Amino acid sequence: MRAEARATTGREASRLPFRIRGSMQTLLALQLLDPEDPAFFSELVAKIAYAPEFYRDAPILIDVGPVRGRPPIDLEAFIAELLRHRLRPVGLVNASETWREAAQAVGLAVFPEGAEPPSRRPPAQPVRGGAAMVVDRPVRGGEQIVAREGDLVVLAPVGHGAELAAVGHVHVYAPLRGRAFAGIEGDERAMIFCDRLEAELLSIAGVYTVAEEMDPRLLGARVRVQRRGEQLVVTPLS
Repeated sequence: MRAEARATTGREASRLPFRIRGSMQTLLALQLLDPEDPAFFSELVAKIAYAPEFYRDAPILIDVGPVRGRPPIDLEAFIAELLRHRLRPVGLVNASETWREAAQAVGLAVFPEGAEPPSRRPPAQPVRGGAAMVVDRPVRGGEQIVAREGDLVVLAPVGHGAELAAVGHVHVYAPLRGRAFAGIEGDERAMIFCDRLEAELLSIAGVYTVAEEMDPRLLGARVRVQRRGEQLVVTPLS
């Protein structure tokens, strides 16, 4: 019997007790416009009340871009208040050096800078090129399908708890019961289309709406979803 030699570096990769993989998870961003407003948390609680199950224990990214020029707030107290309302802050984004230091002092991660605050953000450019990804089977709860170039087209039902995401448009020619994210790289012109709206969440270029905020007259309808400014507009299609 001939023995086969195998090159190894340290412990064999196949026997490592872990695996590091890239992933894309739903991560909500809480953008701080005026964190010292006395009504901040009462307004936030009112917002959470629209969809308590969606927000419960949700990981939250704190976007301090609009206030990065101000001294950091008491992040320890701020985090404690978020936790009290069952929100789980995981890190800061768009932070200045002083905000980064404050975040690290309380154990928050510091994410790479994203977009500039809205007042300084350049217009989004439309995404060009990239063939559409076509899915012709049901997308079940817990599944996540991402089209990293172009559009995503789904020809079968999308179940509760499933996630669709695309750099371009998202088309669902069947009931959409899960979550759909279009324009995930910032294209505000991206749209979402579906034959039957039953979605848990819709998002375009970071602006989102949840089922409880949607017009009940449109539930079950064939619709188009567009972003206009800082809100999503859902319109029926004939």
